[in-house]
Amino acid sequence: MLVTVGRIGRAHGIKGEVGMIVRTDEPDLRFADGAVLMTEDKPARALTVESSRWHSGRLLVKFVEAPDRTAAENLRNLAVQAEIAEDERPEDPEEYYDRELIGLAVRTTDGEQAGEVIDVVHLPSQDLLEIRRPAGNAVLVPLVEELVPEIDLGAGFVLVADRPGLLDPEGAEVVPTDPDAG
Repeated sequence: MLVTVGRIGRAHGIKGEVGMIVRTDEPDLRFADGAVLMTEDKPARALTVESSRWHSGRLLVKFVEAPDRTAAENLRNLAVQAEIAEDERPEDPEEYYDRELIGLAVRTTDGEQAGEVIDVVHLPSQDLLEIRRPAGNAVLVPLVEELVPEIDLGAGFVLVADRPGLLDPEGAEVVPTDPDAG
């Protein structure tokens, strides 16, 4: 199964290295020398990692297929995917692959059926679960322990601690930010 592990950023230097926007908790494994990644563009193409290194907190990757800066610049913004076995799991039991979460039923801590996970959105600060509610609308819930206290892959559900406005935006508590307003 192909899983997105990063997005290629801008070229670094003149020898074909690119900055990588990492989308995996295992970058040293996924971007190891010799790893073959597939691009998400059409048609997909294979990119072989020649080398990778961390520089100033950023992962730099050199692909065999990009021998110079010009070739590296042509890869910018391409998402790259790694082949991962269906039964492979992250080492940390508190980590999950997106594919494991998508399709899980969502329940509230009060036992109410709240919908289904339809996507995992990765932001720089945190990940969000996109949940399709029974009414058909979608909401985003931060994937943090306070709001998602339990994920049970075996039973096929995610438990959400509902708060006013979290699963039902219409029920949000509106607090004026301007003390002179209203």
